[in-house]
Amino acid sequence: MNYETKLDAALTRLHDEGRYRVFIDIEREMGNFPHATWRKEDGTERPVTIWCGNDYLGMGQHPEVLEAMHEAIDATGAGSGGTRNISGTTVYHKRLEAELADLHRKEAALLFTSAYIANDATLSTLPKLFPGLIIYSDALNHASMIEGVRRNGGAKRIFRHNDVEHLRELLAADDPAAPKLIAFESVYSMDGDFGPIEAICDLADEFNALTYIDEVHAVGMYGPRGAGVAERDGLMGRIDIINATLAKAYGVMGGYIAASAKMVDAIRSYAPGFIFTTSLAPALAAGAAASVRHLKTDQTLRDQHQTQAKILKTRLKGLGLPIIDHGSHIVPVIVGDPVHTKQLSDMLLDGYGIYVQPINFPTVPRGTERLRFTPSPVHGPKEMDALVKAMDELWSHCALNRAELSA
Repeated sequence: MNYETKLDAALTRLHDEGRYRVFIDIEREMGNFPHATWRKEDGTERPVTIWCGNDYLGMGQHPEVLEAMHEAIDATGAGSGGTRNISGTTVYHKRLEAELADLHRKEAALLFTSAYIANDATLSTLPKLFPGLIIYSDALNHASMIEGVRRNGGAKRIFRHNDVEHLRELLAADDPAAPKLIAFESVYSMDGDFGPIEAICDLADEFNALTYIDEVHAVGMYGPRGAGVAERDGLMGRIDIINATLAKAYGVMGGYIAASAKMVDAIRSYAPGFIFTTSLAPALAAGAAASVRHLKTDQTLRDQHQTQAKILKTRLKGLGLPIIDHGSHIVPVIVGDPVHTKQLSDMLLDGYGIYVQPINFPTVPRGTERLRFTPSPVHGPKEMDALVKAMDELWSHCALNRAELSA
Protein backbone atom coordinates (compact mmCIF):
# COMPACT_ATOMS: atom_id res chain seq x y z
CA MET A 1 0.00 0.00 0.00
CA ASN A 2 1.39 3.36 -1.05
CA TYR A 3 -0.26 5.72 1.41
CA GLU A 4 1.16 8.87 -0.18
CA THR A 5 -0.42 7.92 -3.51
CA LYS A 6 -3.81 7.47 -1.88
CA LEU A 7 -3.56 10.87 -0.22
CA ASP A 8 -2.54 12.46 -3.52
CA ALA A 9 -5.52 10.89 -5.26
CA ALA A 10 -7.96 12.05 -2.61
CA LEU A 11 -6.69 15.65 -2.74
CA THR A 12 -6.52 15.65 -6.55
CA ARG A 13 -10.20 14.72 -6.71
CA LEU A 14 -11.05 17.82 -4.73
CA HIS A 15 -8.90 20.02 -6.95
CA ASP A 16 -10.37 18.53 -10.15
CA GLU A 17 -13.92 19.13 -8.94
CA GLY A 18 -13.14 22.67 -7.86
CA ARG A 19 -13.97 21.79 -4.25
CA TYR A 20 -10.53 22.09 -2.65
CA ARG A 21 -10.81 24.48 0.27
CA VAL A 22 -8.19 27.09 1.02
CA PHE A 23 -7.89 28.79 4.39
CA ILE A 24 -7.65 32.56 4.25
CA ASP A 25 -5.36 33.92 6.97
CA ILE A 26 -7.21 36.89 8.43
CA GLU A 27 -6.92 38.90 11.62
CA ARG A 28 -10.08 40.67 12.70
CA GLU A 29 -9.67 44.24 13.97
CA MET A 30 -11.28 44.57 17.39
CA GLY A 31 -13.50 47.62 17.48
CA ASN A 32 -13.53 47.79 13.68
CA PHE A 33 -15.58 44.75 12.63
CA PRO A 34 -16.21 43.69 9.89
CA HIS A 35 -12.78 44.92 8.81
CA ALA A 36 -9.76 42.65 9.03
CA THR A 37 -6.22 42.19 7.79
CA TRP A 38 -5.53 39.50 5.18
CA ARG A 39 -2.06 38.03 5.64
CA LYS A 40 -1.09 36.66 2.22
CA GLU A 41 1.22 33.74 1.57
CA ASP A 42 3.82 36.05 0.02
CA GLY A 43 4.18 37.84 3.36
CA THR A 44 2.25 40.95 2.35
CA GLU A 45 -0.86 42.26 4.08
CA ARG A 46 -4.08 43.75 2.80
CA PRO A 47 -7.21 45.19 4.43
CA VAL A 48 -10.41 43.22 3.74
CA THR A 49 -14.06 43.36 4.69
CA ILE A 50 -15.56 40.10 5.96
CA TRP A 51 -18.96 39.25 4.48
CA CYS A 52 -19.22 35.60 5.48
CA GLY A 53 -18.67 35.74 9.24
CA ASN A 54 -20.92 34.06 11.79
CA ASP A 55 -20.43 36.78 14.42
CA TYR A 56 -23.82 37.96 13.24
CA LEU A 57 -24.23 40.92 15.61
CA GLY A 58 -20.62 41.92 16.21
CA MET A 59 -20.77 40.76 19.83
CA GLY A 60 -17.19 39.49 19.58
CA GLN A 61 -16.07 43.09 20.12
CA HIS A 62 -18.77 44.24 22.54
CA PRO A 63 -17.28 46.02 25.60
CA GLU A 64 -19.39 44.05 28.10
CA VAL A 65 -18.21 40.75 26.62
CA LEU A 66 -14.55 41.79 26.58
CA GLU A 67 -14.71 43.13 30.13
CA ALA A 68 -16.20 39.88 31.41
CA MET A 69 -13.52 37.84 29.68
CA HIS A 70 -10.70 40.00 31.00
CA GLU A 71 -12.04 39.74 34.54
CA ALA A 72 -12.33 35.96 34.30
CA ILE A 73 -8.88 35.40 32.86
CA ASP A 74 -7.34 37.67 35.48
CA ALA A 75 -9.15 35.74 38.20
CA THR A 76 -8.69 32.16 37.00
CA GLY A 77 -6.02 31.97 34.32
CA ALA A 78 -6.30 30.54 30.83
CA GLY A 79 -7.91 27.09 30.92
CA SER A 80 -10.49 25.28 33.01
CA GLY A 81 -8.07 22.60 34.14
CA GLY A 82 -10.19 19.55 33.45
CA THR A 83 -13.43 17.95 32.41
CA ARG A 84 -16.62 19.07 34.09
CA ASN A 85 -16.44 15.99 36.33
CA ILE A 86 -12.79 16.51 37.25
CA SER A 87 -12.11 20.09 38.39
CA GLY A 88 -13.50 21.72 35.22
CA THR A 89 -16.72 23.09 36.68
CA THR A 90 -16.40 26.70 37.83
CA VAL A 91 -18.76 29.45 38.86
CA TYR A 92 -18.50 30.80 35.31
CA HIS A 93 -19.85 27.58 33.81
CA LYS A 94 -22.71 27.45 36.29
CA ARG A 95 -23.62 31.09 35.68
CA LEU A 96 -23.67 30.58 31.94
CA GLU A 97 -25.85 27.48 32.19
CA ALA A 98 -28.24 29.41 34.42
CA GLU A 99 -28.40 32.25 31.88
CA LEU A 100 -29.13 29.78 29.08
CA ALA A 101 -31.81 27.92 31.01
CA ASP A 102 -33.47 31.25 31.77
CA LEU A 103 -33.15 32.34 28.13
CA HIS A 104 -35.06 29.30 26.88
CA ARG A 105 -37.42 29.06 29.88
CA LYS A 106 -36.14 25.55 30.62
CA GLU A 107 -35.24 23.98 33.92
CA ALA A 108 -31.60 23.41 32.98
CA ALA A 109 -28.91 23.81 30.33
CA LEU A 110 -25.70 21.93 29.61
CA LEU A 111 -22.53 23.38 28.06
CA PHE A 112 -20.42 21.71 25.39
CA THR A 113 -17.31 22.91 23.59
CA SER A 114 -19.32 23.48 20.41
CA ALA A 115 -22.85 23.11 19.08
CA TYR A 116 -21.53 20.37 16.79
CA ILE A 117 -20.45 18.36 19.82
CA ALA A 118 -23.70 19.17 21.61
CA ASN A 119 -25.73 17.78 18.69
CA ASP A 120 -23.52 14.76 18.14
CA ALA A 121 -23.23 13.86 21.84
CA THR A 122 -26.90 14.35 22.66
CA LEU A 123 -28.43 12.63 19.64
CA SER A 124 -26.04 9.69 19.90
CA THR A 125 -26.83 9.28 23.60
CA LEU A 126 -30.64 9.44 23.54
CA PRO A 127 -31.15 5.78 22.49
CA LYS A 128 -29.28 4.76 25.64
CA LEU A 129 -31.92 6.59 27.63
CA PHE A 130 -34.90 5.47 25.54
CA PRO A 131 -34.25 1.93 24.23
CA GLY A 132 -35.85 1.36 20.85
CA LEU A 133 -35.92 5.10 20.11
CA ILE A 134 -36.72 6.06 16.51
CA ILE A 135 -35.30 9.40 15.38
CA TYR A 136 -37.03 11.26 12.54
CA SER A 137 -34.52 13.65 11.00
CA ASP A 138 -35.03 16.38 8.40
CA ALA A 139 -33.10 15.63 5.21
CA LEU A 140 -31.25 18.96 5.38
CA ASN A 141 -30.23 18.79 9.02
CA HIS A 142 -26.72 19.92 9.87
CA ALA A 143 -23.84 17.43 9.59
CA SER A 144 -23.54 17.32 13.39
CA MET A 145 -27.13 16.11 13.71
CA ILE A 146 -26.67 13.58 10.93
CA GLU A 147 -23.54 12.26 12.62
CA GLY A 148 -25.23 12.00 16.01
CA VAL A 149 -28.17 10.10 14.53
CA ARG A 150 -25.85 7.85 12.54
CA ARG A 151 -23.68 6.97 15.52
CA ASN A 152 -26.44 6.19 17.97
CA GLY A 153 -27.06 2.73 16.58
CA GLY A 154 -30.82 3.12 16.75
CA ALA A 155 -33.52 3.34 14.14
CA LYS A 156 -33.73 6.47 12.02
CA ARG A 157 -36.12 7.86 9.45
CA ILE A 158 -35.24 10.73 7.09
CA PHE A 159 -38.14 12.94 6.05
CA ARG A 160 -38.03 15.23 3.05
CA HIS A 161 -36.96 18.76 3.94
CA ASN A 162 -39.75 20.62 5.74
CA ASP A 163 -42.26 18.07 4.38
CA VAL A 164 -44.71 17.64 7.25
CA GLU A 165 -46.89 15.20 5.33
CA HIS A 166 -43.94 12.92 4.66
CA LEU A 167 -43.05 13.10 8.34
CA ARG A 168 -46.61 12.14 9.22
CA GLU A 169 -46.43 9.11 6.91
CA LEU A 170 -43.22 7.93 8.56
CA LEU A 171 -44.57 8.41 12.08
CA ALA A 172 -47.82 6.61 11.25
CA ALA A 173 -45.97 3.64 9.77
CA ASP A 174 -44.05 2.87 12.96
CA ASP A 175 -45.10 1.08 16.14
CA PRO A 176 -47.24 3.51 18.18
CA ALA A 177 -45.60 2.23 21.35
CA ALA A 178 -42.03 2.91 20.20
CA PRO A 179 -40.31 5.97 21.68
CA LYS A 180 -39.86 8.67 19.05
CA LEU A 181 -37.97 11.92 18.56
CA ILE A 182 -38.23 14.49 15.74
CA ALA A 183 -34.99 16.38 15.04
CA PHE A 184 -35.06 19.53 12.92
CA GLU A 185 -33.76 23.11 12.68
CA SER A 186 -35.36 26.51 13.06
CA VAL A 187 -33.22 28.26 10.42
CA TYR A 188 -31.43 26.20 7.78
CA SER A 189 -28.18 27.99 7.17
CA MET A 190 -27.56 27.28 3.49
CA ASP A 191 -30.91 28.51 2.07
CA GLY A 192 -31.99 30.58 5.06
CA ASP A 193 -35.43 28.97 5.24
CA PHE A 194 -37.40 28.29 8.40
CA GLY A 195 -38.54 24.95 9.80
CA PRO A 196 -42.32 24.42 10.28
CA ILE A 197 -42.03 24.37 14.06
CA GLU A 198 -45.70 24.49 14.99
CA ALA A 199 -46.72 21.79 12.51
CA ILE A 200 -43.94 19.51 13.74
CA CYS A 201 -44.93 20.11 17.36
CA ASP A 202 -48.52 19.20 16.48
CA LEU A 203 -47.33 15.93 14.98
CA ALA A 204 -45.16 15.27 18.01
CA ASP A 205 -48.21 15.67 20.25
CA GLU A 206 -50.27 13.41 18.04
CA PHE A 207 -47.69 10.63 17.91
CA ASN A 208 -46.26 11.09 21.42
CA ALA A 209 -42.80 12.06 20.14
CA LEU A 210 -40.10 14.21 21.69
CA THR A 211 -39.00 17.34 19.81
CA TYR A 212 -35.37 18.38 19.26
CA ILE A 213 -34.64 21.70 17.57
CA ASP A 214 -31.35 23.21 16.44
CA GLU A 215 -31.53 27.01 16.91
CA VAL A 216 -27.87 27.63 16.07
CA HIS A 217 -28.58 30.25 13.40
CA ALA A 218 -31.39 31.88 15.37
CA VAL A 219 -30.37 32.40 19.01
CA GLY A 220 -29.58 36.00 19.84
CA MET A 221 -31.33 37.18 16.68
CA TYR A 222 -34.97 36.12 16.88
CA GLY A 223 -37.53 36.39 19.65
CA PRO A 224 -38.09 39.20 22.17
CA ARG A 225 -35.12 38.02 24.25
CA GLY A 226 -33.13 36.37 21.48
CA ALA A 227 -34.04 32.80 22.38
CA GLY A 228 -34.67 31.92 18.74
CA VAL A 229 -37.47 31.32 16.26
CA ALA A 230 -39.36 29.07 18.67
CA GLU A 231 -39.55 31.99 21.10
CA ARG A 232 -40.53 34.39 18.33
CA ASP A 233 -43.40 32.10 17.38
CA GLY A 234 -44.49 31.42 20.96
CA LEU A 235 -43.61 27.73 20.67
CA MET A 236 -40.58 27.36 22.94
CA GLY A 237 -42.54 25.55 25.63
CA ARG A 238 -43.45 22.82 23.14
CA ILE A 239 -39.83 21.92 22.40
CA ASP A 240 -38.27 19.23 24.58
CA ILE A 241 -34.59 19.80 23.72
CA ILE A 242 -33.12 23.00 22.31
CA ASN A 243 -29.62 23.00 20.84
CA ALA A 244 -27.74 26.20 20.07
CA THR A 245 -24.37 27.88 19.89
CA LEU A 246 -22.42 30.61 21.62
CA ALA A 247 -20.13 31.12 18.62
CA LYS A 248 -22.44 32.95 16.22
CA ALA A 249 -24.76 35.74 17.39
CA TYR A 250 -23.17 35.64 20.86
CA GLY A 251 -19.72 36.12 19.36
CA VAL A 252 -17.73 33.77 21.62
CA MET A 253 -17.42 29.95 21.54
CA GLY A 254 -19.24 26.85 22.73
CA GLY A 255 -22.56 25.06 22.36
CA TYR A 256 -25.31 23.83 24.63
CA ILE A 257 -28.62 22.12 25.08
CA ALA A 258 -31.53 23.36 27.19
CA ALA A 259 -34.21 20.99 28.43
CA SER A 260 -35.83 19.62 31.57
CA ALA A 261 -33.60 19.05 34.58
CA LYS A 262 -33.96 15.28 34.24
CA MET A 263 -33.11 15.30 30.53
CA VAL A 264 -30.02 17.42 31.11
CA ASP A 265 -28.95 15.28 34.05
CA ALA A 266 -29.26 12.12 31.96
CA ILE A 267 -27.26 13.54 29.03
CA ARG A 268 -24.65 14.84 31.46
CA SER A 269 -24.34 11.41 32.99
CA TYR A 270 -24.32 9.27 29.84
CA ALA A 271 -22.84 11.25 26.92
CA PRO A 272 -19.14 10.45 26.29
CA GLY A 273 -18.81 13.65 24.25
CA PHE A 274 -19.56 15.58 27.42
CA ILE A 275 -17.96 13.37 30.06
CA PHE A 276 -14.53 13.05 28.46
CA THR A 277 -14.02 16.60 27.12
CA THR A 278 -12.21 19.41 28.91
CA SER A 279 -14.68 22.15 29.69
CA LEU A 280 -14.71 25.60 28.11
CA ALA A 281 -12.15 28.05 29.41
CA PRO A 282 -13.69 30.15 32.20
CA ALA A 283 -13.01 33.33 30.21
CA LEU A 284 -15.09 31.98 27.32
CA ALA A 285 -17.94 31.05 29.64
CA ALA A 286 -17.82 34.49 31.26
CA GLY A 287 -17.85 36.28 27.91
CA ALA A 288 -20.68 34.14 26.59
CA ALA A 289 -22.76 34.75 29.72
CA ALA A 290 -22.28 38.50 29.34
CA SER A 291 -23.30 38.30 25.68
CA VAL A 292 -26.42 36.22 26.39
CA ARG A 293 -27.38 38.56 29.21
CA HIS A 294 -26.94 41.65 27.05
CA LEU A 295 -28.89 40.32 24.07
CA LYS A 296 -31.86 39.44 26.25
CA THR A 297 -32.65 43.16 26.24
CA ASP A 298 -31.02 44.60 23.10
CA GLN A 299 -33.86 44.48 20.58
CA THR A 300 -32.34 47.41 18.69
CA LEU A 301 -29.38 45.30 17.61
CA ARG A 302 -31.72 42.54 16.41
CA ASP A 303 -33.78 45.04 14.43
CA GLN A 304 -30.67 46.54 12.83
CA HIS A 305 -29.53 43.07 11.82
CA GLN A 306 -32.81 42.27 10.07
CA THR A 307 -32.80 45.66 8.36
CA GLN A 308 -29.31 45.13 6.96
CA ALA A 309 -30.29 41.73 5.59
CA LYS A 310 -33.40 43.16 3.92
CA ILE A 311 -31.40 46.00 2.36
CA LEU A 312 -28.78 43.66 0.90
CA LYS A 313 -31.38 41.25 -0.48
CA THR A 314 -33.36 44.10 -2.03
CA ARG A 315 -30.29 45.57 -3.70
CA LEU A 316 -29.03 42.24 -5.05
CA LYS A 317 -32.51 41.42 -6.35
CA GLY A 318 -32.52 44.80 -8.06
CA LEU A 319 -29.44 43.69 -9.99
CA GLY A 320 -31.21 40.50 -11.05
CA LEU A 321 -28.81 38.28 -9.14
CA PRO A 322 -30.17 34.80 -8.33
CA ILE A 323 -30.62 35.02 -4.56
CA ILE A 324 -32.74 32.83 -2.31
CA ASP A 325 -34.94 34.82 0.05
CA HIS A 326 -36.93 33.03 2.72
CA GLY A 327 -37.12 36.06 4.99
CA SER A 328 -34.19 35.21 7.27
CA HIS A 329 -30.89 37.01 7.73
CA ILE A 330 -28.95 34.66 5.43
CA VAL A 331 -28.34 35.84 1.85
CA PRO A 332 -27.32 33.03 -0.55
CA VAL A 333 -26.41 33.97 -4.14
CA ILE A 334 -26.53 30.92 -6.37
CA VAL A 335 -23.69 30.42 -8.85
CA GLY A 336 -24.32 26.76 -9.65
CA ASP A 337 -20.79 25.67 -10.49
CA PRO A 338 -17.95 24.94 -8.04
CA VAL A 339 -15.18 26.33 -10.23
CA HIS A 340 -17.04 29.55 -10.99
CA THR A 341 -17.98 29.96 -7.33
CA LYS A 342 -14.35 29.69 -6.28
CA GLN A 343 -13.29 32.09 -9.03
CA LEU A 344 -15.84 34.66 -7.93
CA SER A 345 -14.68 34.33 -4.34
CA ASP A 346 -11.06 34.81 -5.39
CA MET A 347 -11.90 37.80 -7.58
CA LEU A 348 -13.85 39.49 -4.80
CA LEU A 349 -10.92 39.04 -2.46
CA ASP A 350 -8.12 39.95 -4.86
CA GLY A 351 -9.87 42.73 -6.74
CA TYR A 352 -12.14 44.31 -4.17
CA GLY A 353 -10.90 43.32 -0.71
CA ILE A 354 -14.18 41.51 -0.01
CA TYR A 355 -13.93 38.18 1.77
CA VAL A 356 -16.70 35.63 1.22
CA GLN A 357 -16.00 31.91 1.10
CA PRO A 358 -17.42 29.69 -1.67
CA ILE A 359 -19.99 27.12 -0.49
CA ASN A 360 -19.67 23.88 -2.44
CA PHE A 361 -20.65 20.21 -2.22
CA PRO A 362 -21.04 18.41 0.20
CA THR A 363 -22.21 21.43 2.22
CA VAL A 364 -24.81 22.09 -0.49
CA PRO A 365 -26.06 19.82 -3.33
CA ARG A 366 -24.12 19.82 -6.58
CA GLY A 367 -25.43 22.42 -8.97
CA THR A 368 -26.40 24.80 -6.15
CA GLU A 369 -22.92 26.09 -5.31
CA ARG A 370 -23.13 29.59 -3.92
CA LEU A 371 -21.72 32.60 -2.20
CA ARG A 372 -23.43 33.10 1.15
CA PHE A 373 -23.43 36.59 2.62
CA THR A 374 -24.16 37.35 6.26
CA PRO A 375 -24.87 41.06 6.65
CA SER A 376 -24.75 42.45 10.17
CA PRO A 377 -25.29 45.70 12.09
CA VAL A 378 -21.56 46.43 11.74
CA HIS A 379 -21.78 46.45 7.92
CA GLY A 380 -22.46 50.10 7.16
CA PRO A 381 -23.58 51.86 3.95
CA LYS A 382 -19.99 52.14 2.71
CA GLU A 383 -19.40 48.39 3.01
CA MET A 384 -22.80 47.63 1.49
CA ASP A 385 -22.19 49.90 -1.51
CA ALA A 386 -18.78 48.34 -2.14
CA LEU A 387 -20.20 44.81 -2.07
CA VAL A 388 -23.14 45.55 -4.37
CA LYS A 389 -20.89 47.35 -6.87
CA ALA A 390 -18.40 44.47 -6.88
CA MET A 391 -21.08 41.82 -7.38
CA ASP A 392 -22.64 43.81 -10.24
CA GLU A 393 -19.31 44.19 -12.01
CA LEU A 394 -18.19 40.60 -11.53
CA TRP A 395 -21.53 39.14 -12.58
CA SER A 396 -21.22 41.05 -15.87
CA HIS A 397 -17.52 40.26 -16.25
CA CYS A 398 -18.18 36.53 -15.85
CA ALA A 399 -21.31 36.68 -18.07
CA LEU A 400 -23.45 34.93 -15.45
CA ASN A 401 -27.22 34.76 -15.66
CA ARG A 402 -29.30 37.40 -13.95
CA ALA A 403 -32.47 35.69 -12.90
CA GLU A 404 -34.12 35.83 -9.48
CA LEU A 405 -34.84 32.52 -7.78
CA SER A 406 -38.21 32.16 -6.15
CA ALA A 407 -38.39 31.34 -2.46
